[in-house]
Amino acid sequence: MLSTAQIRAFRMRSLLLDGTSQSSVDGIVTWCGAMQAQDLSSALWSLGMRLDTPQGADAVVAADVEAALESGEALRTWPMRGTIHLVPARDARWMLDVLGAKPLAGAVKRREYLGVTEESAHQAVEALETALSRSGRLSRTECIQVIQEAGVEVSGQVGYHLLWFAAQLGVTCITPSVDGEQTFALLSEWAPDQVTLDREEALATIARRFVRSHGPVTVKDLARWTGLGVRDCRAGIAALGADIAQVTTEAGPMVMAAEALDLGPLRDRDEQWEWAIPPGFDEYMLGYADRSAFLTPDDFEKVVPGKNGVFRATLVHRGEVVATWKRTLTAKACVVEVDTLRRLGVQDRRAAERAFTSYGTFVGQPAEVRWV
Repeated sequence: MLSTAQIRAFRMRSLLLDGTSQSSVDGIVTWCGAMQAQDLSSALWSLGMRLDTPQGADAVVAADVEAALESGEALRTWPMRGTIHLVPARDARWMLDVLGAKPLAGAVKRREYLGVTEESAHQAVEALETALSRSGRLSRTECIQVIQEAGVEVSGQVGYHLLWFAAQLGVTCITPSVDGEQTFALLSEWAPDQVTLDREEALATIARRFVRSHGPVTVKDLARWTGLGVRDCRAGIAALGADIAQVTTEAGPMVMAAEALDLGPLRDRDEQWEWAIPPGFDEYMLGYADRSAFLTPDDFEKVVPGKNGVFRATLVHRGEVVATWKRTLTAKACVVEVDTLRRLGVQDRRAAERAFTSYGTFVGQPAEVRWV
């Protein structure tokens, strides 16, 4: 039976937070299947802390990740649960088709609430498709203007909904920001070489990627992550056969990649996973229905104050959340304020401060850690 500590150890390896890394942004996103990306700065660091240092460089910097996204290694869209994720560019269409069907169906009531007719919604999509086919890429502001000029009202939340709707249909996708503003392009032009999977293949693929990158997990974790029904999730896992191992844990039955189980959990002597500093919207926290292996209910309320869906960045020690942190960029430093959830000794604080060094390099300013 796996203990809670062993669950954490296995998960840190699965999540690539054990000191291992991938050689490309495409490799990271493909390993994970999809990664939370509603907050762009968080998404960049989620990739950066899992990326190999480029040859000839001392460390990974944000520009490395931005260049990979600009080259099309991954893209942002709304593949599941109506939430922006990073996905492998070549897999965007089948993910939208299979995982986005439920949010797309549920959007009918949303449009009724917003006062948008089906005719107006499709009129907006057609206008965007025409404009993007001519321009190649437009900013969010320009896209809203295109919709307005097509005679569709965009007040309040209507504009955002119509941009989402176009992407959910697989017409558009979010492309890297220009001058700090989100941009959009046609999916067929930005990522033309799309993989084709039937539904059974798609369910198995997303199950495989989730289990290997998050395991040990439950079927409920997979259902919450994908937004799919439990029946579909069980079918996806069952299709993997011997590649998946059933394990008993202190939290109940779970599944994980068989090859990960063969490796065994990380040990206390494995220093690579001593400290990690995932951003607020990282898969470490958002990839699970049950987060009790990582933190207590009281600590969770401090990570998500008011349970408003806005997650704070966390300081993680051997898989367990021990503090939250936030950063402020100044002209000369990246000031990191760390709010502890439990007492940390002097040695632990010094070790944690060293963990923030790579983050400072990533954002281009030396990290200055302040304990609050």
